[in-house]
Amino acid sequence: MIQRRIEPRVVERLREFPAVALLGPRQVGKTTLAHAIADKIGNDTLYLDLERPADRAKLTDPELYLEQHEAKMVILDEIHRLPGLFDVLRGVIDRRRRKGRKVGHFLLLGSASMDLLQQSAETLAGRIAYEELTPFSVDEIPISSLDQLWSRGGFPDSYLATSDAASYRWRSAFIQTYLERDVPSLGPRIPAETLRRFWQMLAHNQGQLLNAAQLAGSLGVSGQTIARYLDIMVDLLLVRRLQPWASNAQKRLVKSPKVYVRDSGLTHALLGIHNQEELLGHPVVGSSWEGFVLEAVLNMLPDTVRPSFYRTAAGAEIDLILDFGKNEHWAIEVKRSVSSPNPAKGFYLGCQDVAASRQIVLYPGNERYKLDADTEVMPPTQLLAELTAKLS
Repeated sequence: MIQRRIEPRVVERLREFPAVALLGPRQVGKTTLAHAIADKIGNDTLYLDLERPADRAKLTDPELYLEQHEAKMVILDEIHRLPGLFDVLRGVIDRRRRKGRKVGHFLLLGSASMDLLQQSAETLAGRIAYEELTPFSVDEIPISSLDQLWSRGGFPDSYLATSDAASYRWRSAFIQTYLERDVPSLGPRIPAETLRRFWQMLAHNQGQLLNAAQLAGSLGVSGQTIARYLDIMVDLLLVRRLQPWASNAQKRLVKSPKVYVRDSGLTHALLGIHNQEELLGHPVVGSSWEGFVLEAVLNMLPDTVRPSFYRTAAGAEIDLILDFGKNEHWAIEVKRSVSSPNPAKGFYLGCQDVAASRQIVLYPGNERYKLDADTEVMPPTQLLAELTAKLS
């Protein structure tokens, strides 16, 4: 089993809160991680999969059932299937607090949606912590397997498949299942083929500014409908919406967000790219690498760090800005070239505009070196190591 970076943090949260929600897309490894955490903590464990009718039937009287297992860690998988449980959990947790008993924990697993977050946030405020489990990231796999991770993506069954062909088949089936079963089961009633086309369009425009009018025209729907489709994909943690920098009122700044399909393997499957050989010859290769690297960085940021991108009408552009507060801004550019990872002039103009405290270029090489007095070139793994040390 590949050690997940998030595991120690979830264990720590379980010591601090009576309930922890572990959210992430389907098939990302939430159940496997939950059982590994339960084994590490050493508690007796009760696991209920709320997609199974037999397990849902056990919760006909959830309050009575859960009280009978108060000494155990209770893992509730696909918690969004029974949103009414949040009220019950609040009552159970509060009674235990009044009695001074700190027994058992609740580990809630869900394929994230806004309904789930809003329901639990309102009902379990002050009693629950949230953590997101992403697909495998750059810092969780051997450096020698970085290209495989980029090509296949980080979903465990895709990354660990016996061949590129098997990985591609898994991702294709995953996309089809999400569109035909999982999205409708979470509430939205959208034709699967329409949502597939929308998802494919986002993949074709990986890392580009959102052009809602163009997408709406291509799909024959309204701009409001495009916004709703995008909200759904973002809520399900399948698509990332990166907001523009908005702290320089004197510049003509781009106001549209940039949009990325979060998992590179899904991007490639949506575009019919079967393996790395095909990827290297595809027009999306540069933006795919950019999205892959940026996602690795963004996945490890706490809420206290505000990410954005910078672009002006005059041509200044920065792929990613990390705002740590107190005027500490890291400007990050992603280049796929090993031999000449030199940023364009617009990067330096952007760094002046935002008063960047660090200027970093991420590239697929192994060496770390100074490009000039202010700009440093490094592999993504070294930046991730720096961020881990800084944020710990």
